[in-house]
Parts: sequence; structure tokens; C-alpha cells
Amino acid sequence: MSTWKQLLGQHWRMTGTAGLIFLYAVVSLNLPQGAPQKFIGDFTPLLLLLAASAIMVRNAISTRGQTRVFWVLIAIGCALWASNAALWFFYEVLRHRDIPEPFVGDIVLFIHVVPFMAAMALRPHLPVGQQKLYFSTLNFVLLLVWWMFLYAFVVFPDEYVSLNVGVYSRNYDLLYLLENVALLVALAALALGTRGAWKRIYWNLFVALSLYTMSSETINAAISAGQYHTGSLYDVPFVASLCWLLAAVVLAWQVQRQIEVEPAAEQRWMSFAPRLARLAILSLPVMGYWAWFYDTAPVRLRYFRLLVTLVAMLVLGLFVFVRQYLLDHELMRLLAESRRALDNLQRLQTQVVQKEKLASLGQLVAGAAHEINAPLDAILQNAGVLVDHEGLEANQVSMTKKIGEQARRAQELVSGLLSFARQSPGEKSLVDIGQVVQRAMQMKTLHLENHKIKVETNIAPGLPRVWGNANQLIQCCLEIIDNALDALDGTPGATFTLSTRQEGNEVVLEFADSGPGLREPQRVFDPFYTTKPIGKGTGLGLSATYGVVQDHQGQISCQNRPEGGAIFTIRFSVAHPETAKPAAAAEQTALLPAH
Repeated sequence: MSTWKQLLGQHWRMTGTAGLIFLYAVVSLNLPQGAPQKFIGDFTPLLLLLAASAIMVRNAISTRGQTRVFWVLIAIGCALWASNAALWFFYEVLRHRDIPEPFVGDIVLFIHVVPFMAAMALRPHLPVGQQKLYFSTLNFVLLLVWWMFLYAFVVFPDEYVSLNVGVYSRNYDLLYLLENVALLVALAALALGTRGAWKRIYWNLFVALSLYTMSSETINAAISAGQYHTGSLYDVPFVASLCWLLAAVVLAWQVQRQIEVEPAAEQRWMSFAPRLARLAILSLPVMGYWAWFYDTAPVRLRYFRLLVTLVAMLVLGLFVFVRQYLLDHELMRLLAESRRALDNLQRLQTQVVQKEKLASLGQLVAGAAHEINAPLDAILQNAGVLVDHEGLEANQVSMTKKIGEQARRAQELVSGLLSFARQSPGEKSLVDIGQVVQRAMQMKTLHLENHKIKVETNIAPGLPRVWGNANQLIQCCLEIIDNALDALDGTPGATFTLSTRQEGNEVVLEFADSGPGLREPQRVFDPFYTTKPIGKGTGLGLSATYGVVQDHQGQISCQNRPEGGAIFTIRFSVAHPETAKPAAAAEQTALLPAH
């Protein structure tokens, strides 16, 4: 069905274009030469260009990104073109005068091609984000200044400095032809390198502007030969090119929904505009050298060309400086993003390795702990029987008690191993993380005060809830606080800081101390890693904390602070309503009782 609609739309566009051309040719050629022909010859191009500009603005409004900028630039070029047609209408129809020499509309007509070139340099068929718009804008400005320089260097001296109609007309026609050919080459390259709707748009624009270039050269030749008048047969190809241009923008309006970006870019066309801009800058000294040593024009014109070259070099140099500044800024931004991406990758790799290490070690520890626990129970039971035996001497009773104490110590270690190796996660519900850290601080406040440690808390109010097991999260907080207590033991002016806040969709907990810092931050969460004296720590607390945080889909990290001390950071994702469990379970947030 859509294919039939496309074919029908194409048929009506072709029929309408041919009908307009035929109607113009019949009316124009059957009118008497003079005011009627001039009215039709000037009003028809003006009307077609205004209609094309309006449809281009409509295309720009209905699109976005680089596609919108593309149609805006095309609309600007078409509006400048319409301004030239309006000046012809003003002089020939309203004021009944011939076009003056020199004609200011020639400058407008020359400039109107530059926005077309800038639009092609945007390559809107490419994915959005492959090219920064401010770089494209600077390239457009550079090209605009360069073409204006060419006009001022080649045409302007014989047009306004010292009028020479023959030289001025010849130079203008050659430069305008060169400008249009450059635009056609860019359009052909785009049409050959794309597909789908964009290919059709590019080819239609190429045909329309090719027909215009040929008609423009034909009209210029007729003007030079004194055979041209407005509304004559020479205007028929010109009107035909404008009708085709109007059909091209109507086609773009109709296929707007079918336009898709290309999945991959043609690398050889990626730097077309920047290279052209560099070529424009490098051409200035060459043209200045020619004007000084080889130009045979009068001295007045040579000085004017040198002055124009100097001004263009200063202006283009300024824009190059701005472009380089923005490029450096962009490179620094990309470098910072690369560093952040590398840090995140390294952190993720460390977490994966740590998780696999804990999982493998947990399976090994669980089996060993169960095997050790049975003989320890037997030792404790028999030691208790021996202590209660009346026939033992005092030294034997003392020895038996020591055996029992060591067996209980070993049993506590085994209990820690089993807790570390436990695979089944605890039941989770919605947890108020602010309440969790407050309860943990209440349980450790007395210990902190006894060690003369200054405590600073900054718990943000109204923190969103997270999914978790309140008891396990409190144990994690207690373990980190205990670790800070050991680090601050004997440190004068010791300070412990606890803060919570929300960052985006995460709740962040920070535990900071002013102690000596971490000896090996990258090994803190390794099982059995400890810097405490023998008998004071097993090195399993922070490993178990790491496992609990991972089980809660959170992240835990530690590092030394520049001002001294260590900081532990835990991040939990905020619980979203769409992931909520049944309300009955959601409201259960059991907390450990305070001691």
C-alpha cells in the first residue's frame, strides 16, 4: 500500500512540475515583450523560491538535530536566492528600470550558495552525535568568509573600486560557476554514498541545481551577447530548475517519516568540510603573493586586493583560534570521559574477580568448617566433663579449662567462617537506610566516647528506601565502624565521620576516619587479610561485608583520603515502585535491638 502511495505521489509531483513548466512557457512566450513578460519572468521565480523556502522551514520544524540544521541552512540559501529575485522584481516591475551595473543582487546571489554547501557538509544522513554542531557552524563561517574573500578579491575591485563591466561580468560568471560546480560535486558524493529516502532527496537536489547551473550559464552567455530579456525563452530552463527544486523539498516533506540515519559513515567524506576550511586558509597567502608580484592590474586594485587578503587572514585566523580552542576543550572532555570509563572498567573487573574469589573460597571454607566443628564440639564437651570431675588435681583442672577456652576460640573462628561462607541471602524488604546507620551509631557511641573519638554525623533527612536486610546492613555498618575504631586507637584528636546522601538514583553512605589510613586499599576486602595483631582479628569481617553489599546489588569501595585517614563508601540503588514486593512484606523492616 505504501509503495502505491509513493508511486502515486511521485506521479503527481512529476505531473505538477511538468505542468508548471509548460504553463510558464506558454504564457511567457505568448505575452508581448515588455512589462507583461517582465512581470511573469520576475514574479514566477520569486513565487517558486518563496514556496520552496516555506516548505524548507516546515521541514526544519518537523525534524530535529542535524537534520533540522540542514533544512534551516537550505532555507537560508533559498531565502537569499529569493531576495535576489525580489530585487529583479523591484527594479524591472515596480520601478520599470533596467538592472543597474553594478548590481547589489549579484552579491546576494553569490552568497546564497554558501549555506547550501554548509548544509551538505553537515551530512544529516549520519547518526546524530557523530559531529558537533558548533564545529559545523565554525566550518560554515570559515567557508562563508572564504567565498566572500574570493568575491572581494576577484570580482569586487572591478565592480566597485574601479568599474570595468566587461572584466567584472567575466570574473563573476567564472567564480559563480566554480561555486556551483563545487556544490554539485558535494551533492553527487552524498547521493552516491547514501541510500533510501536521503538518496532520493540528494539526487533530486542534484538534478535541480544542475539544471539551474546550466540555465544560469546560458542566460549569462545571452546577456553577454545582448540577446536576453526577462521572460524570454532562456528563462524556461531556469523556471524548470526552480520547479524541480520545489518538487525536491515537497518530496522531503512527504518522506520525512521514512528518513533514517545511515548505520555507518563513509570515512573518506568524514572530514570534507574541515579540509575545505584548511584549504581556504592556506590559499590566502598564495593569493596575496600573486596580487603583489604577478597582478598586472592598476596599483589601486592591487592594494585593495592585498588589503582584502590581510583582513581575510585576520578574520579566518580568529575563527581558527576559536575552533582550536573548542577542539582542545572537546579533547579534554573526551580524555576525562575515557579516564572515568577506564576507572569504572577497572573497578568492575576488581569486583568480578573479588566476587569469584569469595564464591570459590566460600565453598571451600564451608566444607572445612563443618568438618572442624564436629571435633571441636566433642573437645568442648569432654573438657566440661573433666572440669567437673572430682578426682582431678588443681593443675589438671587449669589445663583442662585452657583446652576448653582454646576450643571455644576455635569454635568462634569456625562460626565466623560459616557466616562468611553462607550462600543463602537473608529476607529483604524496604529499609530506611538513615534509620539503619543511626541504630549502628547508637550501638557504638559508648565505645567511641570511651576511646575519646570525636564523632560527626551528617544523615540527610528523607532518604528514599532501599531493598535489603536490615540486620545484615547494620552488621556491615558495625564492621566498618569497628575497623575505624581499631585504626583510631591511640590517635590524638581522632575523628570519625559518618554521612549519608542521595545522588541520583543511589543512596550513598560514607564512613571516614582521621587515622593512619589503609596500608593496602586494594586488598582490604580479601579474605583473611588483616593488619591487626595475631589473635585480635581473623580478616573475615570486611570480606563478609563486601559479600553482603554485593548481595544487595550495591557497591563498596575504600581509599585513603588526601588529608589523611581512610574512607569507606557504600552505594545502594533506590527502590523503585515498579520493583516493589507485596505491601505486607514491604513494610517489614526489622532492626536489631540496640545494646
